[in-house]
Amino acid sequence: MTSTTMSAAFEPAHRERLKCLAREASYDAGTRLFEEGRCADRFWIVRTGTIDLDIRVPGRRPAVVESLGHGELVGWSWHFPPYLWHLGAEAVTPVRTWEFDAESVRTSCAADPAFGRAVAVWAGRVVTQRLHATRVRLLDLYAPHGSGDLW
Repeated sequence: MTSTTMSAAFEPAHRERLKCLAREASYDAGTRLFEEGRCADRFWIVRTGTIDLDIRVPGRRPAVVESLGHGELVGWSWHFPPYLWHLGAEAVTPVRTWEFDAESVRTSCAADPAFGRAVAVWAGRVVTQRLHATRVRLLDLYAPHGSGDLW
């Protein structure tokens, strides 16, 4: 479990507060959760199954950039203006999630600064972890000797 899963990222009170804003949702394999460039009005935490994040490639199928599973946040664009998706997402297997309305979560964050900070730190950690993982993958693809140590 990484520090970016909901159970690791939040103290119990903030975790319960976030869960109170969720609804259970299920998606069949092949279901598109969101598309690049569209309004980021919700986000998900995976309960079961796998979701691929992908990016459009002209003339080809979308390229998968990451696969997400149990406990992981799907989508962070809802937290940062202009609230547009930067990638697409598709259920690879049947998926069960907690789904969150972005506006409700942002309103709750504004009403309780400690909760808002916890959500912002969580989203920031997710972004940082995923950018780091992307950097390592790019080094593996394009560096002369693979990624090796970054430091």
